[in-house]
Amino acid sequence: MYARALAAFLLSLFAAFPCVAYAQDSVFIDDLTSPELQALIRDGRTIALVPIGGTEQNGPHMALGKHNVRARLLAQRIAVALGNALVAPVVTYVPEGGIDPATAHMRFPGTITVTDAAFEQTLEQAARSFKLHGFRDIVFIGDHGGYQRNMKAAADRLNREWAKSPARAHAVGEYYAAAGSQYAKQLASQGYTAAEIGTHAGLADTSLMLALDPGLVRTDKLAAAAAGGAAEGAVGDPRRATAALGQAGVDAIVADTTNAIRRATRR
Repeated sequence: MYARALAAFLLSLFAAFPCVAYAQDSVFIDDLTSPELQALIRDGRTIALVPIGGTEQNGPHMALGKHNVRARLLAQRIAVALGNALVAPVVTYVPEGGIDPATAHMRFPGTITVTDAAFEQTLEQAARSFKLHGFRDIVFIGDHGGYQRNMKAAADRLNREWAKSPARAHAVGEYYAAAGSQYAKQLASQGYTAAEIGTHAGLADTSLMLALDPGLVRTDKLAAAAAGGAAEGAVGDPRRATAALGQAGVDAIVADTTNAIRRATRR
């Protein structure tokens, strides 16, 4: 009787407090404790990937956090492929247009913008933090085309500042190039038109999101996005978007970015 009661008590305890899979093996810095991170850096995880997203409208069919979620998930895959990298928290506040008057994506509710200077200073200060704690290579990878030049400007300033140290900053443009031009060419080779593929919230963009986090896509709004076009915030036609098409883009982004980072960080 006692044994059965004890067993029942232990089962209820485990149900209330399930076994926790601690995150020591995670590539995400914010999953780790400070001593765990220090040990990983000491063991050779000396590349800090800084994924950069952005909070912006994505038509009537995709959530505002598309870039942020995508940047994080792709950075995770890239870090795993590299084997010696960890992923910083996503930079979610980026230049998205003017406020007064509202321009670009700021014309749509939910979009958040910061100035170029504020964005670049955020990247620089984050990079200095990572350098202080032992990272040797700080890599900016941006999911949005509008701030690629800002990433490079920040990296260039840091490298001038760090000229006498072994640390380096890198703005890896191959990430965005793979998501844009290369992936678009793949889709075009399969018969999809440029008008479908689009440049924002079209077939390519939506397929990537379906492959990574389909919960952020409102599939019942794809036709509305196509019909409304740029007036509704979509440049392209997402109606034939699929996760399978998106997976090809994911694979290209991960492969191209991983190779570019290996080249850039080779000593």
